[in-house]
Amino acid sequence: MWNYAPTAGHTPDADLTGYTVEARDGHIGKVDKHSSEVGSQYIVVDTGVWIFGKEILLPAATITLIDHEARTVSVARSKEQIKNAPEFDKDTHLGDPAYRDQISGHYGADGPGH
Repeated sequence: MWNYAPTAGHTPDADLTGYTVEARDGHIGKVDKHSSEVGSQYIVVDTGVWIFGKEILLPAATITLIDHEARTVSVARSKEQIKNAPEFDKDTHLGDPAYRDQISGHYGADGPGH
């Protein structure tokens, strides 16, 4: 859940900040922050006006494709699944194992290819 799939196109030195993020059914925002730390890889998406400026944490395993030329990240989740994710607060949730478990539970049942 917390590592990029080998087929996603992730490169450890790539800065994904500012990349557009696309769910299965449309645009959801831009990458605000990301982690390339093995075993703790994720992106934080600023959803802008879509869900009123909420930030969303997406584990790396939800990412199906990173297109560096187009500066786009595609995720294998619907907008509804992402909107219903446990609320993210960067000041309290980064590095919190309990929050990570919540996120894993929310996204884990519908991995890429399901």
